[in-house]
Amino acid sequence: MTGIKTTGEKKLMLFSGRAHPELAEEVAHTLGVDLVPTKAFDFANGEIYVRFRESARGADCFLMQSHTAPINQWIMEQLIMIDALKRASARSITVIVPFYGYARQDKKHRGREPISARLIADLMEAAGADRILTVDLHTDQIQGFFNGPVDHLFALPILADYVGAKVDRQKLTIVSPDAGRVRVADRWCDRLGAPLAIVHKRRDKDVANQVTVHEVVGEVKGRVCVLVDDMIDTGGTICAAADALFANGAEDVIVTATHGVLSGPAADRLKNSKVSEFVFTNTLPDPGNLDLDKITVLSMAPTIARAVREVFEDGSVTSLFEEQA
Repeated sequence: MTGIKTTGEKKLMLFSGRAHPELAEEVAHTLGVDLVPTKAFDFANGEIYVRFRESARGADCFLMQSHTAPINQWIMEQLIMIDALKRASARSITVIVPFYGYARQDKKHRGREPISARLIADLMEAAGADRILTVDLHTDQIQGFFNGPVDHLFALPILADYVGAKVDRQKLTIVSPDAGRVRVADRWCDRLGAPLAIVHKRRDKDVANQVTVHEVVGEVKGRVCVLVDDMIDTGGTICAAADALFANGAEDVIVTATHGVLSGPAADRLKNSKVSEFVFTNTLPDPGNLDLDKITVLSMAPTIARAVREVFEDGSVTSLFEEQA
């Protein structure tokens, strides 16, 4: 007989960066494991040091880091942690990115522009990542930027079920804030049995976050409108879309988004908006400058934990959503 046989069992280890430890703790609790103790700090010049306090040799390692502000620091920390796991002889490295940084830069709009979303995927692959697990990418094509498996999770079941349980579905209209989100809005319509409307907008290509809303396509008068988006950054786009709906006779507007980036003037815009409720998930930490009764945050930890278990046990991540359809 050639070779050596072992009787060792597979081992799952969950790691977290410093960007959003609360979500990682919740995922760990759901899985029934502890986060691996990690020593991480910044040197005086800003360089990042990371060392894991337990051996990762031969383990299936899952590394969580959400790309929140300061986004470049946390991306770099994640890359360093991936490299540390690779050099620690991890059996496999799955990178869990609840919010994927630079996802809006997924194509060239004009000459001499980068495709930064592809660069992030390349950096993770070069660092040693075998697999990416993420939530609601800005565009589906980003899955093709990484050469290994990409498990794309969706917040739609959690968000849609929450809204459907509190709103009269006979008066409900699902609204896409732009043409790019129509496909997602259509899935909402299928799940809740509601009609679709679209807010047509034009973005100023020379000014970031500058949007002009033109018209509403679809019947919204006297309806409870649910605006669905993947992320809200400064809040300009979504608040302008909500204003357009109210101007066209909407009875009420609820805004849902997977990622509450909420940077810059977002706090004031949300506070002053006539929108009755903003619903987010916890893929990003609370920015700390919001004190609004009309903000609801739903947890993605159970979904992420189930996906981690399916990956570890060689199951099907897709089945998580097929059974909820």
